[in-house]
Amino acid sequence: MLWAVLSVFVGALLAPAIYRRLGRPAGWLFAALPLGVLVLAVQLVPRPFAEGEAHHASLPWIPSLGVELAVRLDGLSLVFLGLICGIGALIFVYASEYLRSHPRLGRFYAYLLLFTGSMAGLVLADDVIFLFVCWELTSVSSYLLIGWDHERPEARKAALTALLVTGGGGLAMLAGLVLLVVATGETQISRFSGDVVREGPLYVPILLLVLAGAFTKSAQVPFHFWLPRAMEAPTPVSAYLHSATMVKAGVYLLARLHPTLGGTREWYLVVTGFGAATMVAGAALAITQEDLKRILAYSTVSVLGLLTMLLGIGTRAAVSAAVVYLVAHSLYKGALFMTAGTLDHETGTRDVTRLRGLARRMPITATAAVLAAISSAGAPPLLGFLSKELFYEAVLALPSITAVLAGAAVLSSALLVVVSLIVAHRPFFGGSPAAPTLPHEAPLSLWLGPATLAAASLVLGLAPRLLGDLPSAAATAILGRPAPLELHLWHGLTAALGLSVATLLAGLGLFRVLSGREGRLLDAATRLGAWGPARVYDAAFAGLLRFAEWLTRRLQTGHLRRYLLVTVLTTVVLVGTPLLRSLPFTIPSLTVELPELVLAAVILASAAMATRTPSRLAVVAALGAIGLCVMLVYVIFSALDLALTQIMVEVLTVVIFVLVLHHLPRFVPRSPARVWIPDAIVSVIFGGTVTLLILMSSTLSPEPILREFFVAKGYPEAHGRDIVNVILVDFRAMDTLGESTVLCAAGIGVYALLATRTRKGA
Repeated sequence: MLWAVLSVFVGALLAPAIYRRLGRPAGWLFAALPLGVLVLAVQLVPRPFAEGEAHHASLPWIPSLGVELAVRLDGLSLVFLGLICGIGALIFVYASEYLRSHPRLGRFYAYLLLFTGSMAGLVLADDVIFLFVCWELTSVSSYLLIGWDHERPEARKAALTALLVTGGGGLAMLAGLVLLVVATGETQISRFSGDVVREGPLYVPILLLVLAGAFTKSAQVPFHFWLPRAMEAPTPVSAYLHSATMVKAGVYLLARLHPTLGGTREWYLVVTGFGAATMVAGAALAITQEDLKRILAYSTVSVLGLLTMLLGIGTRAAVSAAVVYLVAHSLYKGALFMTAGTLDHETGTRDVTRLRGLARRMPITATAAVLAAISSAGAPPLLGFLSKELFYEAVLALPSITAVLAGAAVLSSALLVVVSLIVAHRPFFGGSPAAPTLPHEAPLSLWLGPATLAAASLVLGLAPRLLGDLPSAAATAILGRPAPLELHLWHGLTAALGLSVATLLAGLGLFRVLSGREGRLLDAATRLGAWGPARVYDAAFAGLLRFAEWLTRRLQTGHLRRYLLVTVLTTVVLVGTPLLRSLPFTIPSLTVELPELVLAAVILASAAMATRTPSRLAVVAALGAIGLCVMLVYVIFSALDLALTQIMVEVLTVVIFVLVLHHLPRFVPRSPARVWIPDAIVSVIFGGTVTLLILMSSTLSPEPILREFFVAKGYPEAHGRDIVNVILVDFRAMDTLGESTVLCAAGIGVYALLATRTRKGA
């Protein structure tokens, strides 16, 4: 299973080349890749798996820390993997037509495959480090996809907002996962002990940090504003990331960690409270929009709150309802998003106040949209009706003290009925077409996705037994105990059915009341949004930019002398303060040989010459002499590798200085006293600090443990005989990689500047 996920990443690397080779059919080929992963997963999952059985696989990653590329395929993973791969395959086909004329379509496929592999790895990961890496990869890939049309400022801003909000939550989640590892002593989620975590002193910090990551990813209030802004992305991205997959990553995290963190009062209050608030707020904001994608985005926020609330409740009925609702929502919302994109593609607008009477011109698209909207409204015989029934049953089973949740559930459900009528009735019925372009039925690639998902909603609503043991297995994985579930379209005359009928009737009445008042609703939402969390984020971001601009003006003055002065003074303060506290210290007796005295004298003389000579060439020669003397010091102490490095650096530095000397302005005579006297004082203080540091270091007697460690580990594990080289390229590999990356970036920048200057000169 792990190799199957890695194959998706390989496909992402090869996607641009494959697209250049195949052209339009490449989209259908890429669709086969996630389908292959899904087929393999279905074959590997244990039978029966409703009792919590799981398939495990792992590869060593960081053995010294016990970190593995460990995957776990159980009912919960299979539900999410089915949505990721199944809807992902349809999205690839959809994108092949929606973006058919885009010159960077091959790169789009690469980003989409990167996201698919990241989500698949996320829902399969059993190791928390592996999970976090995939979690962040989803943020990075979504940033690339949301900002796909990077020439538009709105797209760039939306991508950055999504990255900052979800990335910040991801860092908080990382801290929580690290604390989980500390509390349990394990890195694999399947080995976590819920009792140990819940009874330990770190439970509340772990819970809050993990919830921060889950809430930001799944757009819970007050972090919900990033999701509607992300509608600047192309419709295939919105249909895939922001309805069926990425935004549900937070919900998945809550479900996966429910056996470890759930079942407490803190979990119930925080998760249920935020979920209920998000459920109502998202539904209320959805009916105030005019853009189809923003309407669907806010209704997605509402359903994400609903799923979060159900996981917060945590009963068997609530968890089972969450699993079925998750599947139903992904099916109908993916279909509706793709329908919105098809309308935009064919008519040139997504404004519901301008779209009318398109059912006759686009019958297949209209049929798919109406079926999906019926499921969204929770009307029979679609799967959405069944999920709504389970939702009401779970809420009604709660104690009377939580009746406020039932009120929130009814209100949000009624508002979502209004949303369903808006997205299905207004564009396709009610008058003559008023779009800028009179459309015809969309091509096969555009209606295949929504038609397939809408048909799946209908078939699974009529025959929910086709889901088999999957809902039970997923609920069992969430609860950590058997959770049998039998699905039936007809549950009898129950209170949940009464609420469903009442919700539908209330939604129909509310739709008639609000018809014709779109402008007032939009104005009210705009005034309300002016004081919401989005404004807080915008103000904080603008303040950060202003502070950065002010700080840059103060620090980046363009004067090298000031940069050196700040660096030297900072070093003096940071190093000199602890040195002064350690005074006095005993300096051991030192034996100085004649060659060392000669080198010291040459260094001092060269330094004095560099400060006194009026010739730049003489200054360069003096600095080169200092460097060569340092090289000889290394030779005396048998550090030949350092000596070779030193002489190479000095020779190159001197050559570069000499080559650029004739480009510099005339040599300025001695600086005035008000300039050189403070510089001299700072230089003396810095020299004294370094001298004290060297003298103090000579008083230390380091233990030989570290030296023995490198000697013992250098050859057998790092396969090297030079300890210094082993430290640089193996034990400090990431540090060395960072330094190399900085040098490469600097070299590219220099090359770009030289190339620009050459072109201007030409």
